[in-house]
Amino acid sequence: MDAMTRIESSLADAVLYAEATGAPPRLAAALRHAVFPKGGRIRPRLTLAVAAACGDDKPALSSAAAAAIELLHCASLVHDDMPCFDDAATRRGKPSVHRAFGVPLAVLAGDALIVLAFQTLARAAPCAPERLGPLMITVGDGVGVPFGIVAGQAWECEPRADLSEYQRQKTGSLFAAATIAGAAACAHAEPEAWRLLGDRLGEAYQVADDLRDAVEDEATLGKPVGVDKALGRPSAVAEFGLMGAVARLRRLSQDAVESIPECRGQAMLRGLILQEAGRLVPQKLAA
Repeated sequence: MDAMTRIESSLADAVLYAEATGAPPRLAAALRHAVFPKGGRIRPRLTLAVAAACGDDKPALSSAAAAAIELLHCASLVHDDMPCFDDAATRRGKPSVHRAFGVPLAVLAGDALIVLAFQTLARAAPCAPERLGPLMITVGDGVGVPFGIVAGQAWECEPRADLSEYQRQKTGSLFAAATIAGAAACAHAEPEAWRLLGDRLGEAYQVADDLRDAVEDEATLGKPVGVDKALGRPSAVAEFGLMGAVARLRRLSQDAVESIPECRGQAMLRGLILQEAGRLVPQKLAA
């Protein structure tokens, strides 16, 4: 089974769990709306790519880890789109959850997705129970305090923020959780050796997001643009200018490739990261 099929199957099983007889049907519908149809699934693909490079001896556990990472990402988007943050009308080319289901259900859907991520991990624990603790800590650190995506979002509520710290926490932390979790799901891997790959790649994706917010249109992205400037957020474009941000993106992408630890899947993973990095620069700036 290829990586994308594994991811979609694991996510479908997780959301189906929320649709049990007797559960609130509109909440279940809001969860399904938040998770499907798929986005790029970059983070769970990264989890499975690292797991493959490390041997992937317990695919049920690595698939659960990948699904948990994506559920947490979806939760962050639901909350990020709400009126108290971006007040975004669309996400992935369709109405955002709070526009489709209302603010109260959006709050609950985001919360439920966070919990569902950990439920998904726990249900896979019997195949390798000794690995569950490190996985739970890795995933929890990627989303919580003091340096997870919740902390990254909180920097937007501070009077000043260091751009690198802000981007590393808001975006890089979940990428780091994705790479570390891929290794933690495998026997004889060294999970912490994979942190730098996630940090650098996540920061590169945030710079790319800043660039797209500055130069793309809503029809292309499937979500509002110009948000960073309108809300006065820290941004690579604001700090370095357009071409300075492109140069930073390319440097971070190269750093990510060079950080991949020695492993039997190193060449394959380097090729995958280079391929993904090549797609990050907006077409309007690629030349």
